[in-house]
Amino acid sequence: MLDTIIIGDCIEEMAKLPSGSIDAIFADPPYNLQLSGELRRPNDSVVDAVDDAWDQFADFAAYDAFTKAWLTEARRLLTPDGTLWTIGAYHNIFRVGATLQDLGFWMLNDVVWNKTNPMPNFRGRRFTNAHETLIWCARSKDSRHYFNYDGMKALNDGLQMRSDWSLPICNGGERLKLDDGKKAHPTQKPEALLHRVILASTRPGDVILDPFFGSGTTGAVAKRLRRHWIGIEQDADYAAIAKRRIRAVTPANDDEVTAAPSKRAEPRIPFGWVIERGLLEVGAVLTDPTGRFAARIHADGSLIASEHKGSIHQVGAAVQGASACNGWTYWHYRPDGAQSLQPIDTLRQRLRAQLN
Repeated sequence: MLDTIIIGDCIEEMAKLPSGSIDAIFADPPYNLQLSGELRRPNDSVVDAVDDAWDQFADFAAYDAFTKAWLTEARRLLTPDGTLWTIGAYHNIFRVGATLQDLGFWMLNDVVWNKTNPMPNFRGRRFTNAHETLIWCARSKDSRHYFNYDGMKALNDGLQMRSDWSLPICNGGERLKLDDGKKAHPTQKPEALLHRVILASTRPGDVILDPFFGSGTTGAVAKRLRRHWIGIEQDADYAAIAKRRIRAVTPANDDEVTAAPSKRAEPRIPFGWVIERGLLEVGAVLTDPTGRFAARIHADGSLIASEHKGSIHQVGAAVQGASACNGWTYWHYRPDGAQSLQPIDTLRQRLRAQLN
């Protein structure tokens, strides 16, 4: 079933898939917008709102029952360490969130998608609805979920990725259109949003399920990033649009989507190993980058600086009067014959290379 679109009811089709077979789920379920009557602009033109039958439910109880049914199947399908993303607006996201917790999912983050170009509020009776909310959760509290921390940091120019994402809605050339110029799907999500979701929480080769596949944004981005995908869509016309769209996508090269090794996953190297292997001599002097502070190496790998004695981290923090210090990057040494100081972290990397 990999890399295919299944046409049918999402709950019925999810029930046919094997348990524990999905690494991640992205779900863009009906929002149950509860629209009544036409919405018009100030110039009296009609707004192309979401009034399709698939977004209409008899009452909140009916919507809650539907939500519980598809989320129950979603949890069954996830691997023990799998995660689920779902998106919604104020109409539905709080009800979906409550059901997630009732079913045993473990909340990881709620992410606010700030729309940089939202649709204005035409009636002037409320704030402009300029955001949607994504919920990211693990299958259970005990799940060891994957998070591409370093990739998200790199995507954000070296800063930790925050839980508020400013991205435009889907428009321009990305918006799929029918032959008559109308939108191919009323709730098409921007590829930038799915790029961030997929890159953050999956690895190349992982299987991603989208039970509300629509125009196929999840499949298109998953294929480009070399993830497997499964889409479920009840509307054959939407499925056909998605199939054509995904067929035109060219996957990236393997080396372009493989995450760089996380620093947190690298083997731990005690500073004492540097001494044992003779990379630095007992009694050698280390300094900070400016040469202001100095410390002498003890045989057991500790440092001594005036009245301070302890690890490279403890002494580094003490001489600065700081609460913490990364001694590997703070303390420097001068290699034989070198004109400039080098951080002792270069010696740690040399030992890590030997382990690999």
